[in-house]
Amino acid sequence: MTEFSETTEEYFVPDEKNKLEKGVLYLVATPIGNLSDVSDRCRKVLSGVDFVAAEDTRNSGLFLSRLGIKRPLVSYHEHNKASVGPRITERLKNGENCALISDAGTPAISDPGEDLVRLCAEDGLRVVPVPGCCAAVCALTVSALPTGRFVFEGFLPSTPRERRERLASVANEERTVILYEAPHRLRRTLDELLEVCGAERPLSLCRELTKLNEDVRRGTVGSTVEYYNVNEPRGEYVLVLGGKSPASEHFWDNMTVSDHVDYYIGQGMSQKDAIKAAAHDRGVPKNEVYAEIVKNK
Repeated sequence: MTEFSETTEEYFVPDEKNKLEKGVLYLVATPIGNLSDVSDRCRKVLSGVDFVAAEDTRNSGLFLSRLGIKRPLVSYHEHNKASVGPRITERLKNGENCALISDAGTPAISDPGEDLVRLCAEDGLRVVPVPGCCAAVCALTVSALPTGRFVFEGFLPSTPRERRERLASVANEERTVILYEAPHRLRRTLDELLEVCGAERPLSLCRELTKLNEDVRRGTVGSTVEYYNVNEPRGEYVLVLGGKSPASEHFWDNMTVSDHVDYYIGQGMSQKDAIKAAAHDRGVPKNEVYAEIVKNK
């Protein structure tokens, strides 16, 4: 269903509407692999702003040079955002405009751009999106999985405790789940998904989207694990995981509450975290789970 009116004139925007404004942060989506995906508006904004804030100035400098664009670059990334963010907003307050770009795709999605947007909002500065590629949405559209309700998880946490909790949440999610993963961690993540979701959960694995070696592999968690047991992961991945069916059995259905908690303890959780995870699974308060354990001791 289109969001646009059927009147043709609403599809066209007068040139005046595309004029760059001062004191504005432009969130400019860039290609995720195919340079031909650059829009005319993307080129115009990048060519006209006072400066470009980029996650990696080397990669972004090369990208701009391929477009024939020369603009001052400012390094803005996870490790310097606390100091550089306020400098950028100060320049915006003084009447300059800035284009924020990530290494690829839409900025402020699972990257430090969200903090800069928050700073601008706090200072009453205008933020304007310049739409384009987003790997998560591209993968979702070709996954052949339900798109009406979905949740974006980005990269799973690296710390063991947070990772276990997030995986437990993903396993119980009824909406389609989108994850990012690097090739050197893919097998570990697939093994973990197999453990918490089971072999039959639908999974679409999208690799190198829009690039020369683009590949979309649709199947199940189990079939994908089998494939990558004998094939080396290469390139950047987007995993689109089917949601849990409301009618499906839980792995803990035949467990007592104590066994359920012991299962998570066996995965390396503390008793406190295991009680919390079991309570989340069962949809009951933590103290109810704790009381049941005490009663059965």
